Amino acid sequence: METKLVVEVSKQVHYKRTVLLLKFYYNQELIDLAKMAGCSWSAQLKGWYSPFDQKNWAAIRAVFMDKADLRYSSDLAVDMPEKAVVLRTAKEKKDIKAQAVSGENKRFLHGFVKFLRGKRYSESTVRTYYIHVLDFLIYLKDKPKFDICNRDVAMFVEDVCMPQHFSISTHRQLVSAMKQFKEFYPDCKLEKLEFMRPKKSSYLPVVLSYEEIIALLRCTKNLKHRAILAMIYSCGLRISELIHLELRDMDVNRMQVLIRNSKNRKDRYVMMAESFLPLLQNYIQTYNPGTYFVEGIKPGTPYTAESIRAFLKVSCRAAGIRKQVTPHTLRHSYATHLLEFGTNLRYIQELLGHSRPETTMVYTHVMHKDLKKVGSPLDNVVRHMQDSEKNKQNFLLSQNNDV
Repeated sequence: METKLVVEVSKQVHYKRTVLLLKFYYNQELIDLAKMAGCSWSAQLKGWYSPFDQKNWAAIRAVFMDKADLRYSSDLAVDMPEKAVVLRTAKEKKDIKAQAVSGENKRFLHGFVKFLRGKRYSESTVRTYYIHVLDFLIYLKDKPKFDICNRDVAMFVEDVCMPQHFSISTHRQLVSAMKQFKEFYPDCKLEKLEFMRPKKSSYLPVVLSYEEIIALLRCTKNLKHRAILAMIYSCGLRISELIHLELRDMDVNRMQVLIRNSKNRKDRYVMMAESFLPLLQNYIQTYNPGTYFVEGIKPGTPYTAESIRAFLKVSCRAAGIRKQVTPHTLRHSYATHLLEFGTNLRYIQELLGHSRPETTMVYTHVMHKDLKKVGSPLDNVVRHMQDSEKNKQNFLLSQNNDV
């Protein structure tokens, strides 16, 4: 009888955030599964972790279910809505497994994943759609799939998505997953799902000023961390592009960086900043990376995105920046600053790797240079009052007019 590998699951606090922590003896297969489940490595906790919520727990459960024995302590109380699927005991684990991923449902889900991969979706998209459909089937329990209709999706949103405060983007992903469900299983009664998709949120990107960028880099004391932030900003990289950037793709002589297989499977070139070269040389001489521009604890492995987010928060606090800053904020700042310095919008679109110019045009709404030219009517009124012959004295809004 084959013995399953053991994975211990616990509830921990990591950088003031509650996380699900996975611990196991070193095994490359389990490491690959942890990455597939969206987990990140923590040197501090000496394990793989994921944000503590039902969606991530479902991902871990789905990925490890047939590969390892998930063991967790009885005090692992998962605070979830009543209808969310949460495993607390071995019996519940067995019941949910029998209900959701065995027999007909298991074959159905395997076929669904195969169908998605056949359409050449990325593994990240396949995993996201798989989790949504898995949770949906668990919610429906024993209802026949050919009877599934739009009202079932609406009730899933009402009973599961809304109590868990799913974001608009996650809600839209769910609808996309159900559209693929309908295409894979046309016998169900789902129809006109596009009308169930909520309107996409239209947020303006957060942008750092020139002074904030310099302060952020100066306050990042660790050389490796400073090189990471400088590379993201100077080249306008996505965080996934940064952690998968290989040294062979950095051409110092031509001052170019080749970004391979990025979003939508596109390659592109970006320009390297001359002012970045001294920092780059210092970093390479000090850390001597082998394959990737920045590597994790184990040589030859990529750095983790969660580590970048963690030290970025520390650097922002040190620099006195109170904006909500993420690694993508540096990419937004890169594009906006290029636009403010007069770079053609078409060139910026190519540098960012956008497929549509409309995506790049969002930065025209946050350009400080053009917005400053427009000004505020209050300034015009104050200047008019100061220039008026009837107001010889200097007019100030801050003066005390109390009698």
